[in-house]
Amino acid sequence: MSEISEKIRYVLQFYFDNRWNASKACEKICAVYGDDALSQSTARKWFARFRSGNLDVKNAPRSGRPITDKVDEIMEKVQIDRHISSHDIARELKINHNTVLNHLHKAGYKKKIDVWVPHELSEKSLINRISICESLLKRNEIEPFLNRMIVSDEKWITYDTRKRSWSETDERGTLPKPELTKKKLMLCIWWDCKGIIHYELLRPGQTIDSNLYCQQLLRLKEEIEKKRPKLIDNNHVVFHYDSTKPHTSLMTRQKLRDLGWEVLMHPPYSPDIAPSDFYLFRSLQNSLSGIKLSSEEDCEKHLHQYFKDKTPDFYREGIMGLPNKWQKVVSKNGQYLD
Repeated sequence: MSEISEKIRYVLQFYFDNRWNASKACEKICAVYGDDALSQSTARKWFARFRSGNLDVKNAPRSGRPITDKVDEIMEKVQIDRHISSHDIARELKINHNTVLNHLHKAGYKKKIDVWVPHELSEKSLINRISICESLLKRNEIEPFLNRMIVSDEKWITYDTRKRSWSETDERGTLPKPELTKKKLMLCIWWDCKGIIHYELLRPGQTIDSNLYCQQLLRLKEEIEKKRPKLIDNNHVVFHYDSTKPHTSLMTRQKLRDLGWEVLMHPPYSPDIAPSDFYLFRSLQNSLSGIKLSSEEDCEKHLHQYFKDKTPDFYREGIMGLPNKWQKVVSKNGQYLD
């Protein structure tokens, strides 16, 4: 607390003791210390505190771990899951939402297609985006591979549940009052130019780690054998994912080598050229707008119907639009696409 703030609070206490109201006290203080010295709402807050019997002008000591620890945890959560919302980070770490936003912005992060990415790409990142996109463009001209590509990604699906709490009423007693509680499920999905190959909904609050992801890859292999047998028979799977930790861990890389699948190059911090982010998830999110989901079952039903309603042309358009995206990245010298 600054020296001037402490002085103003003692002055507020003096006016309170002399039975002034908060508004008049605020005017007097601002006349002496400047218009920005004190707000009406702050003056009313301190007067309410004095009326309660608490005449201490010092801030209560703060509990919890140092804020530097929280900053590290915020950044760790973003590194693990770049789709995580700032509200979820605040709720999980039990800190103010604005605190989360402030530290993410100070660290240079912003949301791009619902994914946390650096606000300004470094020179190395720009060069990576250009060189990888140029390489993919040339390869696709020589040996078209997009019809062999399987895209892997995750997205949070939120829903509201109602729980009952007790609220005081009149002489009739208490009545149950419904309250909304937000929950979320992680959608893990794998798709190609023909449609959805496999998807899973994790338990509420459960996230991906390397061990779980490797188990999912084995289940995915079984689905590919059923739905795209030629890809397995000819060992032609081209696998695409982003650079989150569970995807790029040593365990995951070894599992993909064991499966014999080629991993497609994808530059870090590039949701604008990731088919799930710029295409599938955008469409899915639009379908969720205005829809009230109240249970896991509602989420499952909505996803099932959404995927069922999409034609093969829809999925093909999302995959086959990639060369145009790559070309735009090269033309814009690696900068993010709008």
